[in-house]
Parts: sequence; C-alpha cells; structure tokens
Amino acid sequence: MLVPIFTLKLSHKINARMVTIGKFDGVHPCLTAATQAGKVFIHNPHTRAQRPVAHRLSQSSQDSDISLLNINQAVTCLTAGTLGPNTTGDTLLVGSQTNLLAYDVHDNADIFYREVTDGANAIVLGKLGDISTPLAIIGGNCALQGFDYEGNDHFWTVTGDNVRSLVLCDFTGDGKNEVNLDCFPSVVLMQTVTSLCHMHGSRFGYALANGTVGVYDRTARYWRIKSKNHAMSIHAFDLNADGVVELITGWSNGKIDARSDRTGEVIFKDNLSSSVAGVVEGDYRLDGQKQLICTSTEGEVRGYLPASKDLKGNLMDSSAEQDLIRELSQRRQNLLLELRNYEENAKGVSETNSGMGVIPANTQLQTALSVRPATEAQKAHVELSISTPNETIIRAVLIFAEGIFEGESHVVHPSTQNLSGCVRVPIIPPKDIPVDLHIKAFVGGKTSTQFHVFEITRQLPRFSMYDIKVDPSAAAPTGKVTFTINDRPQRVVMWLNQNFLLPEGVDSPDVTFDSLRGGGLLSISMASNGQITLRTDDIDLAGDLVQSLATFLAIEDLSVEADFPGYFEELRMTLTEVDEFHSVHQRLTAAMADHSNYIRNMLVQAEDARLMGDMTTMKKRYRELYDLNRDLINEYKIRSNNHNALLACLKSVNQAIQRAGRLRVGKPKNQVISACRDAIKSNNINALFRIMRAGTASS
Repeated sequence: MLVPIFTLKLSHKINARMVTIGKFDGVHPCLTAATQAGKVFIHNPHTRAQRPVAHRLSQSSQDSDISLLNINQAVTCLTAGTLGPNTTGDTLLVGSQTNLLAYDVHDNADIFYREVTDGANAIVLGKLGDISTPLAIIGGNCALQGFDYEGNDHFWTVTGDNVRSLVLCDFTGDGKNEVNLDCFPSVVLMQTVTSLCHMHGSRFGYALANGTVGVYDRTARYWRIKSKNHAMSIHAFDLNADGVVELITGWSNGKIDARSDRTGEVIFKDNLSSSVAGVVEGDYRLDGQKQLICTSTEGEVRGYLPASKDLKGNLMDSSAEQDLIRELSQRRQNLLLELRNYEENAKGVSETNSGMGVIPANTQLQTALSVRPATEAQKAHVELSISTPNETIIRAVLIFAEGIFEGESHVVHPSTQNLSGCVRVPIIPPKDIPVDLHIKAFVGGKTSTQFHVFEITRQLPRFSMYDIKVDPSAAAPTGKVTFTINDRPQRVVMWLNQNFLLPEGVDSPDVTFDSLRGGGLLSISMASNGQITLRTDDIDLAGDLVQSLATFLAIEDLSVEADFPGYFEELRMTLTEVDEFHSVHQRLTAAMADHSNYIRNMLVQAEDARLMGDMTTMKKRYRELYDLNRDLINEYKIRSNNHNALLACLKSVNQAIQRAGRLRVGKPKNQVISACRDAIKSNNINALFRIMRAGTASS
C-alpha cells in the first residue's frame, strides 16, 4: 500500500515517457524531464542558491527551482546515470532524431555531442555484456549504438524494426546484462512495444501500444491485462516491503496502479488530474527512503511512500472488507444465475419432456485445421473447423487469439436457420508465428434456450500459410540457403510436422510448399550428408525457417551460405541511392550556409540604409531579404524530404544486415552483423555482399 507524501505543481508541461531522476552533483536527486520547444527542465529544490549559467543552461523565469537546458531540437528520449569516471555526479543524456548529447549538469558543460544518423528513439545507460565501462545505448532507425563516456562507439547492431523501448537485464542468467527490446515471443511483437522495465532476475514488465500490460520471465508470460487506455510509463517498485517489486503503471487517463508481479492483481491505485508522463523513484525528500514519484503531462508531481505498519493495518483492514463484500456479492449473483438456469431446465423437462438444455453425455468439441487456397470468392486462409459428434448444435463460437483478430477476439454467431453441429472459421495469420487459439463454444439441443459452454485450446502452427499442393506452372525460386547439420532426417521430419499444416504426416524431409501470401514456392531438401537446402525468394521466410529449425534441433552455432539475387540487387540499388542522397545533402547544406551569409550581409545593409535615412535602398534590401528567405525555406523543405528519403534507405540497409544475421545462429550471426557494418563503414560494397552470402569477406 502506498501513501501520498508530497505533491508539486510545476510550471512546465512534461513530454510523455521522457522523465528521469539524476544526482548531478552526486548528492541531491533532481527530477528531469523534456518539455516543450526543445528544452529539458531540471527541478532541484535542494540548493536554492543562484546557480551558474552556461551557454545551454538557464534559469526558468517561472520557477526558481527549475533550470532549463536548451537542446534546440525536439527531444525524443532522455535518461541520467553514471557514465564516466571523472564526473562529479550523474550524466544527463538527451537524444534527438539526429544527435545524442551527454551533459554534465553540475559543471554546465558538454561531455560529448555525437551525430546519430539512425536517430535516438529510446535510451538506456548501464553495463552491457563483457564491456567493462558503462555505455549509453540508444535505439533508433533499425539500429542500436552504444557510446562510452568519451563518445566512442563501442557497440552497434541492427534490429528488425524501429526501436521504441530498451531495458538492460540479465536475460540469459549468465551474470551479464543484455539489451532487451525484441526478447518477446514473436506474437507480442505484432504490437508496438512502448515501454519496458526490468523487475528482477530475468523478469521484466512490458506495455504495448494497444493498451496491454504484462510480465514475462524470459519467454514465459506470467500475466497480462488489456485496457482501453494507453500505458504511458511502467516502473518496478517494492510497495509492500516484501522484497519483491510490483509493476507500477501510469495510464493515459491519469490512473496509477500497482500490480503483483506474479498474478497481475491490483494492489494499489490512485489518479492524477491528467495523463501520466512518467514514473520514477528517488529519495527526493533526502530522508533515507526512496519515494515512488509520478508525474503528469501538465506538470503535477506526486510522491508516494509505502504505508507504515500501523497505517498499513488500517488501510488493509478497510480494503480487505471492501474486497470481501465485492467477492461475496459477485458469488451471490453467480449462484442466483446458476439456480435460475437449473430451475428453467427442470421446468422445460417436466413440461415438454424434450430435454431442453440437456445434451448427450458423449458430447465433446472436436477441432481441425486445414489449408485453403484462394478462390474467386475468398482469400487464401487456414480453416478452423469446430464440430460435435452427435445431433447437438453449436449456437455460437468465441475465439481468443493474439495478433490474429482485431481486438484479439472473434465471434461467430450463425443465424437460426443455419444452425448445425459444425462451424467453420477462416483464419489469416499476418505473420509466421505460432498462436494459441482459445475456443469457447455454446453447445445445446436444437430447441435449447440454455447452452453448455465447451472450452478447448488449439495451437496454430508457425508456418500454417503454406500449402503442400503446389501449382506445377509456378516458377522455381532463385534464392536459396544451404547449411549442414549433424542430425537424422527423421528429426527434420518431426520439425516439419510440428510447424506446418500437413494433410498427412510426411515421412521425408524433401517437400515443396506454395506460399498462400503470394511469396512463391518454398522447397526444403536434405542430402545424405546432412546438408539442408532451403529454396525461397523470401529472405525473411528463410531466416524464420533457419531460426525455427535451429531452436528445434538445439543448434547453438550455425554457419550458412545464402544467395538471394533479387533481394541483393534491390539492396545494391538502395546503397547507390544512399550515396546520391548523401551528395545531395552536402550540396543543400552548403547552399543553405551561403544563403544564410547573404541574409546576414543583406540585413546589415538594410539597417545601415535605415539609419542613414535611405528608405529606397532599405526597401530594396528588405525585398531581397524576403526573396532570399523564401528560397531558404524552399531549400529546407527539399533538404527535409531528402533527409527522410535517406533515413528510409538507411533503414532498409539496417534491415538487410539484420536479415543476413537471422540466416545464421549464435557466433556466426554476430560475426556477420559486425563484418557487414565494417564493410559499410569502409564503403566496400563487394565485401558486404560476400559477407551476406558466405558469412565472411574473403572471396
């Protein structure tokens, strides 16, 4: 249980998800947040003496406890913590779409200012893997970069999409931190991850853009809940002093709740007057106790402490009584409803003897999955057939499945004239992921008004949208992946049967499928020496197949030779466009600098003419200034469009490196990603393609 202990009303609005606390002088915690107009405010109520002012830091005119840091760009992320060995206190890290600033607030000085071409959408500070010094790790346009206290780039890798949230935790249990951003089962990643927080060990909390909040331990989900509101911030905090942190969530409607990390049960809740901007913790009162600090977008700050034992007892007693009343009331309603159902069923049997609501004892729910190619009337899909083995009918079917249906649920309610003992539901998985289908069916007699609810769970295999019935006229794929395994063909056959929807179990690892999403043919073959060849023109599918097979066979390191002529040619054209965009960027930057100089000179001449009373010359110069300013604005628009196009191309390049990495497993994967980056840095395009094909730059 938490008790509010202080409330502040700051005079600055706070950007959502951009709140942190730092001890910039090594002693006093300061609330720090991004605000409007490219500024970061630092709230320090502990030292009220006049603070020194530098080229970036200035005193707020609205609040004497607040200093403003001028970034002059829209802030996209920020954090604070220990970065270097020579700073007095914590370092403030501020990211924008083009730069990363490391700032020493205490000494009012830049530590480093680095350009980040991939942008900075998320940032985390801490130790990573075997790297001995703390790193500022930023996630941007399909890439991660890690900088040390001198601004040196010590870490870089690629991701499958734009990074929105980061957290450091020992995910593998080896005593070393890993960066977690896409560590979820792939079904979760069909929604945008907006927040992550480390709880303890390998357990972490997450929030999705669709209002889902939950807890995972590695890849096992403990619980999740879904709300119509959006989770703006999540944080781990031990509010009941049991040594285990709870998940604190701040919502877009201003609600704050604390949930058990084990069950998701709500332990505490409160409300702010506007949307929550961030949730952090720190000893803001300098009394030796860490407070949970919640901030709103309107500048409200509220601090909480765990309740004392005496107060906690009173609050717990009151809360327990209310919970018990609610529980007993709900139980009463359920028992009354159940009693009414029994009475109606008994009445129906006695009056009509028709067995209203009664079904045979052998009634059970049967399910079947089958692949259905596209027809003129319907798209290609997986058909889920739900049936009963006797004369009973299915009145309605409710299916819960993540990432398949809009809103994660689907209801089938046949009309009265179409009632039968079989319901067929078309399913179109958007990605190659395994999904659990949680099915509830209302089953009863043909004249029933009361129905029995049957529940069953059926898993949709990962590669369910591939039909083994192949069109003989289809063109053979030109892309292929080749690797060798030390395993029996029967193990590969087991993998095929578990991951594909096959009408009859195959007994050979040599199979060909037709992609129902329009991706062409997929051919899988295995030679007697253990060499497996995957033929497909879809490099993403090839990566998914390699990762799935390696997981099934418990392969830790796997080298691969790959060739995707069509995709590699597209990548070559993209790299050419990147060079062209870079050239255009340099030319436009130079032209804008020239125009800026002309404007300064013209402004001086216009003012000189005004002071000398030469109105004709002054008007002429201001007309020229107007024309130059218009040209400058047009050039800026061109430069902005060029920059956006460049970012799109760089994203494609990063994704290509990530795809090349996913074709390998373990150390070969990391080596390919590192070698690809070195090839791009040295502008060695031929080496880049050799690495993607063979895993090494040597010819």
